[in-house]
Amino acid sequence: MNTGGHRSVDRRYLNLLPMRPALAFDRVSRVYDTFGSSSRFALRKVSFAIPEGRKVAVVGRSGSGKSTLLHLAAGIDVPTEGEVRVLGRDLGELSEETRTLLRRDEMGLVFQFFYLMPHLSVRDNVALPALIAGERPVDYGPRVHELLERVGLADRAEDRVEKLSGGEMQRVAICRALLRRPRLLLADEPTGNLDDENGQMVMDLMLALASEEGTTLLYVTHSPEFAALADEIWELHSGVLKR
Repeated sequence: MNTGGHRSVDRRYLNLLPMRPALAFDRVSRVYDTFGSSSRFALRKVSFAIPEGRKVAVVGRSGSGKSTLLHLAAGIDVPTEGEVRVLGRDLGELSEETRTLLRRDEMGLVFQFFYLMPHLSVRDNVALPALIAGERPVDYGPRVHELLERVGLADRAEDRVEKLSGGEMQRVAICRALLRRPRLLLADEPTGNLDDENGQMVMDLMLALASEEGTTLLYVTHSPEFAALADEIWELHSGVLKR
């Protein structure tokens, strides 16, 4: 297993498309050491290239490697072997600080559990990435209002998020993820804590906003119906990607 030094990279997967992929994996594996037993493969030799603007759904049973794939794509985790490229940049060549900045400036993340700040207003939760980046309210304010209007929450901007329903909270989380116009949006079970009606509304909004913004979208879902809304459906089985 290659854990450092020179990496032999199969360039076929990085040159499949006429335009630069938004996200590309080249023979990526992620192995975890487990106490008292042999190592466990979360991903095995996964390769793909997603062109900009494409929407891809990933399905698979629990433990199949779906969340690991998203964490690697976001640079939150690093592969045991292989290469992950985001917008042409090899994440393995970047420091943790640079990966964090790339995530802040070029990616949006949506999670099952929202991860909103309950003591902040809806407006401030959406604005949080801009606040962290040191932007001025005059610069991000119109964008916050635009997104909240688009998801039907402009009249709730001053409310604390703890007053919102689960579906409303996820809409706020999507607005936050799209605030800085990311080129890559990663969503991990974005409807997992919602009922069918709210889940459908959130999926429709996320897909529509991604299309309007020209954002590449990779999302994990257990729902065949929600997976069918993507341009492509991929399946993970025991860490092996089937397309």
